[in-house]
Amino acid sequence: MSSTSHLNPNDEAERLRLFISRISDYAIYMLSPEGVVASWNAGAERFKGYTPEEIIGQHFSRFYSEEDRAAGIPAKALKQAREQGKFEAEGWRMRKDGTRFWAHVVIDPIIDESGELVGFAKITRDVTDKRVAQEALRESEERFRMLVQGVTDYAIYMLSPTGVVTNWNAGARRIKGFDDGEVIGSHFSRFYTDEDREKGTPARALAEATANGRFEAEGWRVRKDGTRFWAHVVIDSIRTESGELAGFAKITRDITERRLAAQELEKAREAMFQSQKLEAIGKLTGGVAHDFNNLLSVITNGLDLLRNSVKDSGAVNLINSMEKAALRGASLTNQLLTFARQQPVSPEPRQLNRVITAFESVLRRATRSSIKFELELTESLPTVMIDVALFETALLNLVVNANDATLDGGSIRVATQVDTLGEGEVGNLPQGSYVVMSVQDTGSGMPAEVVARAVEPFFTTKPVGKGTGLGLSQVYGMVQQCGGDMKITSHVAQGTTISLYFPISDEDPVQESLPPPSDKVLIVDDQPDVLEMASEIFRSLGFHVITATSGRQALEILARTHDIHFLFSDVVMPGLSGIELGLKAQEISPKTKVLLASGYAAPAGSMKGFEFVAKPYRIADILKKLRLLA
Repeated sequence: MSSTSHLNPNDEAERLRLFISRISDYAIYMLSPEGVVASWNAGAERFKGYTPEEIIGQHFSRFYSEEDRAAGIPAKALKQAREQGKFEAEGWRMRKDGTRFWAHVVIDPIIDESGELVGFAKITRDVTDKRVAQEALRESEERFRMLVQGVTDYAIYMLSPTGVVTNWNAGARRIKGFDDGEVIGSHFSRFYTDEDREKGTPARALAEATANGRFEAEGWRVRKDGTRFWAHVVIDSIRTESGELAGFAKITRDITERRLAAQELEKAREAMFQSQKLEAIGKLTGGVAHDFNNLLSVITNGLDLLRNSVKDSGAVNLINSMEKAALRGASLTNQLLTFARQQPVSPEPRQLNRVITAFESVLRRATRSSIKFELELTESLPTVMIDVALFETALLNLVVNANDATLDGGSIRVATQVDTLGEGEVGNLPQGSYVVMSVQDTGSGMPAEVVARAVEPFFTTKPVGKGTGLGLSQVYGMVQQCGGDMKITSHVAQGTTISLYFPISDEDPVQESLPPPSDKVLIVDDQPDVLEMASEIFRSLGFHVITATSGRQALEILARTHDIHFLFSDVVMPGLSGIELGLKAQEISPKTKVLLASGYAAPAGSMKGFEFVAKPYRIADILKKLRLLA
């Protein structure tokens, strides 16, 4: 017969009492039904500070703060435990020394076998450190939230793993224009342009951020009102400790102004590069321009003189062809000097029809005989302020371009009229009336992208060796320096019309008069062939010609010949320049009129009282200047 040993209930209760009394991490003690402390363990003594003798028999409410006792919280705790079978809460509790600690409290009712309440079991734990850590975390999160919400220069918000907006800061509201309620819960792709959404840009951004941890880019984004802004965007993936994707942090900044500033800087750099290029062109061409124009002067004026003495039509046609080539060479040189040297403009009041009519023969010779050339000039035009030489060069450029673009059987028409414009209707011209000179052709025309670049220096659609890209630039520069503007109307296969708008002047137009042909002229040039050709021009005009090959020789002639009416001199000569010669000539003979010529641009300053003609000059150019001096 086996026997089984049984535990003594008294021994078991004793062991349990000893176990509870020695626990130091928890305050475990008994309360009477009224809340009086009936037992006290080591844990209660450790973090509440009372010995068993000091606290047993005292009401447990003494552990509560005065505020809690005034609010009746101890009694409410016992009532809840009694009625609901348990009370659990956290709150401030008091130690013996008056300091506070944050406690986690559980109160369980103790019911005997008859169902009577015999008391309460109360377990308290000091969780102050945990609360401090939680509070620090909460404060840190609150500070971070305030920081994010307070930022207005950046849109900072979170996205779910699928790209749905989950929060929204003040910067996002300011930059994108949406309130929190309008955007939270919607997909972030709504901020992209239609084009980007069609290309799948939002999805690619999230995919890159998921794969690489980060996505960064710039591009157009759309505000609530539909306007666009240039944004710098960073998307970072957010993962849990286990590596699972929790969502994305998205930061967007409006950098439209910075982008515009960068574009303006780039334009400034391009302009500086263009300026440096023009300066290099000037240095390259300046050294040869003078000699080249001397040669062209001999050729063009020799052709003029030959035409008057040749009767054979075949020979005349040949002379005309040679003259066209010389005119193109002169036009190219003038274009280079205009942009490389910033040739100064000398505007004067002119009647545009008279200038065009006087230049008509040159324009007709610049066009092929197979193309119809016509003038359609409105009568009684108002006066405009133009530099005649630059205007004629510009007009010749336009006619030559039209000739190149027009097939045989086509037409070129030069027209003038008065037009009334609204504010900004053409370029930046103010509202008002303008004299318009237009060159219209029936040629190949230009597409819109070519029209947009047509006036850029060195831009040309012509084959290599067929154009410099300076022609329209020179025209545009001339009309703007005269206070006007240019308009290009062109359609592919339908032709082109280029219109120059000149402000109307109140001044009376210049009246030209021809000097008496019996006058004496002293011609000075260090180049014998140029000197000879200039002499022939003046003789053909009926002048008595005296020549000199240097400034010193010319002064000697002026000193002994007192009836010289005109001095015609090259500007660039060894020893004494043409300007210096002109000044000394007027000291010797104040009535002598001075006309200077050069293959360079007109010298700035020191020209008061003188007239200037650019090489290569023609007989008509000489006549115009002589009329001004007469």
